[in-house]
Amino acid sequence: MKRILITMLGAAALCGTAQAADFPNQTIHMIVPYAAGGSTDGLARVMAEAMSKQLGQPIVVENIGGGGGMIGLRKLMQAKPDGYTITLGNMGNFAIAGTLYPKANYDPRRDVAPVGLVAQVPMVLSASEKSGIKTVDQLLEKLRVPNTEINIGHSGPGSTGHIASIYFGMVTDTHGQQISYRGAGPAIADLMGGVVDAVIDQTVTMIPASKGGRVIPLAVTGNSRVAALPDTPTFTEAGVPKFDLHVWNAIAAPAGTPEDRINVLAKALSDAFTDPKVIAQMETFAAPIPPKEEQGPAFLKSLIESEVVRFEEIIKNSNIEVE
Repeated sequence: MKRILITMLGAAALCGTAQAADFPNQTIHMIVPYAAGGSTDGLARVMAEAMSKQLGQPIVVENIGGGGGMIGLRKLMQAKPDGYTITLGNMGNFAIAGTLYPKANYDPRRDVAPVGLVAQVPMVLSASEKSGIKTVDQLLEKLRVPNTEINIGHSGPGSTGHIASIYFGMVTDTHGQQISYRGAGPAIADLMGGVVDAVIDQTVTMIPASKGGRVIPLAVTGNSRVAALPDTPTFTEAGVPKFDLHVWNAIAAPAGTPEDRINVLAKALSDAFTDPKVIAQMETFAAPIPPKEEQGPAFLKSLIESEVVRFEEIIKNSNIEVE
């Protein structure tokens, strides 16, 4: 009996090893819970290409926007937990959505399997060239006019852009009209067209948008200026030191995905960070690659747990509600 048990355990171990060795052997689908053209989408396309090279299988990016990211997250949660469906989202999906959408019965601490942190990205407040706004002071002056018609676009209810614009209003005691979009891409497009006056979003989208002159970057979060926007002051330099919000982006799989497959995906992500092309692209986005100690499932798990608690408090104190 003892010999049979040992044989069975050995066979099970070999089976698990074989499964890990065989993974992946088909296309992986990467859900981005926002429309194409946004900051999260931009990072997803960089990482999908780089991880595909590491894994030897295609990774197809699938944009599923709407519902503050919840529509895409639902598809992730409904997917078979086999490692072939993953998501690249941001802190809006992994730390904020569960609190903002209590009816969705979503808790990232329970419903996703962390793979790894992708980047922590500064945010940029930008104005449309058509608005005539060139500085933060000019924007604040217009926002403080009674019954102001200044509007601020964001990437959807409960998104990081939405939270950022609400938080900016809190720290400056101003109230612009909030215009919601199904992702940062459409919001940036309307900013460029002058449909909205201002948008706060990640450097990933704001740096490319500012190149044509139709979008004027006013301020960037962080302790120092961004190399790609050398003439843009930090919020502290612009007189709003209390506004300092970075957005972190990460990859996760459905809860219940086997640990060995999570580890394969995590290694592919970490290895992708050493690719010179990825390093150059991330520098272009002003999205620094996480240090080694911040890579992998364990760090992301602890980050999600702590950030859920932090944003629960922020949302409660600011009375942010979405339908």
